[in-house]
Amino acid sequence: MPASNPHTFQPARWLVLLSFLVGAFRLQSQGYDLKFQLNGLTDSTVYLARYFFDQVPIVDSSVHIKHGAIRFKGSTALESGVYIVANQQRNSFYLQFIIDGNQKFTVTADVKDMSKTLKSDDAVNNGYYSYIRYLNAKNAELYSVREKFKGRKDSAQMVLKEHTRLDNEIKAYEKNYIDKNSSSFVSGMLKIKREHYPTAVPKASNGRPDSVYQYFYYRDHYFDEINFKDDRLLNTPFFAEKIKAYFDGIVPQQPDSVIKDFDNMMRRCTPGSTLFNTLIGHFTYQFETNKEMIFDQNGKSQSFEKVFVHLCENYIVNGKTGGYYDAETIVKIKERIAITKNLLPGSRLPEFYGIDTANGAKVLKMGFDTARTSEAATELYRRHQSTIVQMLRPLTMTRAKYVVVVFWAADCGHCKTAVPLLSKEIRKLQTSVDVKVVAVQTKEELYNDWKKFIVENQLDNFYHLFDPIHINNLKEKFDITATPVIYLLDQDYRILAKKIEETAVADIIQRLEEIDKNRKKQ
Repeated sequence: MPASNPHTFQPARWLVLLSFLVGAFRLQSQGYDLKFQLNGLTDSTVYLARYFFDQVPIVDSSVHIKHGAIRFKGSTALESGVYIVANQQRNSFYLQFIIDGNQKFTVTADVKDMSKTLKSDDAVNNGYYSYIRYLNAKNAELYSVREKFKGRKDSAQMVLKEHTRLDNEIKAYEKNYIDKNSSSFVSGMLKIKREHYPTAVPKASNGRPDSVYQYFYYRDHYFDEINFKDDRLLNTPFFAEKIKAYFDGIVPQQPDSVIKDFDNMMRRCTPGSTLFNTLIGHFTYQFETNKEMIFDQNGKSQSFEKVFVHLCENYIVNGKTGGYYDAETIVKIKERIAITKNLLPGSRLPEFYGIDTANGAKVLKMGFDTARTSEAATELYRRHQSTIVQMLRPLTMTRAKYVVVVFWAADCGHCKTAVPLLSKEIRKLQTSVDVKVVAVQTKEELYNDWKKFIVENQLDNFYHLFDPIHINNLKEKFDITATPVIYLLDQDYRILAKKIEETAVADIIQRLEEIDKNRKKQ
């Protein structure tokens, strides 16, 4: 919103100068011609930018500015939404304005006092600036109230009383403003900000207002006035924040709850619309990259990657995004789903067949290290199959209540710290807990370095394996994109936790042991 000084962007939201297109927008053909007279402006270049969900792309620039006279002109009309005039450094802005039909108007202001001096010959913007001035005046009034009662014994009560009065006045003003502009883009935008609380709250058993009722009412009515079929809401500073606040702070932070609430929200949207596809894209990325593990009271774990799989299967792969993703991208998404789905908590870790350090030299002499093609490696395997089969050690030969599998590389700097630390932590646990570790070397060419590292760091409490014959496809089978990668399994080799830090393994096992003991007491 306009203020007396330029506002600072959130750095992650700022993009370089570009033409920003997401989906196919319905654009008017008459173009735009926007003039600004900012008295006191010292910049010689400013930028026109707009909000798009949680991004602020630049769409135009005005250069060689003299005496604060700015002009943005283009042959293709701008999307309806909230736009900003950004400063020369592209890290803050002077003012906001609205495009809603009219694409040719003038705005004037004094940079020393933007909020009080902003005016426009466009009725929509002039009305919006009046709205902003009213809010600023009420905020100033509230500040003066705090100062007035500061130091009095009844200060808190008086400030609360005045705050309630001012809040009611603001709500009444906003309602009147929205009602007067009921069919406009501005009305839809401001409705995003409105909160919905119950007016008649029942009492709980302790005689106080029922907080559970209040929570569910607020949650159930959170999106009441938001028209998810209006793509223009993406072009506001409020929509992304509203959505994120809901899923970050209101929805219970566990995958099944997120999936349920997300599906409920998406039913309000038009499949294949820009808004629909933007939400899918945002949350698909968020939950693919969210590696957080959560444990319930029974020790069962879940990963938010479950949400990622659900979104891909139920919105992207089945075509609900209306061609937003091309065929090549869909194939890659399917491949990613297959990998992720097989490695969700509760799934049985795929079998791994490896060669131990004792037999490693024998296998390497067979020539697998010099095989340049899969055909050559296959021929070597056939030639030595009877010998190799006797050497193979499957993961499932390791029997314990807890099985830790760590994939690492002898030339990985972090691994050289993490693996010995994991060994020490596990050694302490092994005095009281049935836990074993299978350590898999991911680079067969480092065989000698691997053996030397094991001896020097006394990693004799691990079972050490590697795959010199390339029969496991580690990267896809176990999602190894960087090392170390650690999985914690139960006695049936089902995933309890995945991609966890070496410092967290012992803590998780001890927590699971406590849960197990408490369960047995019941």
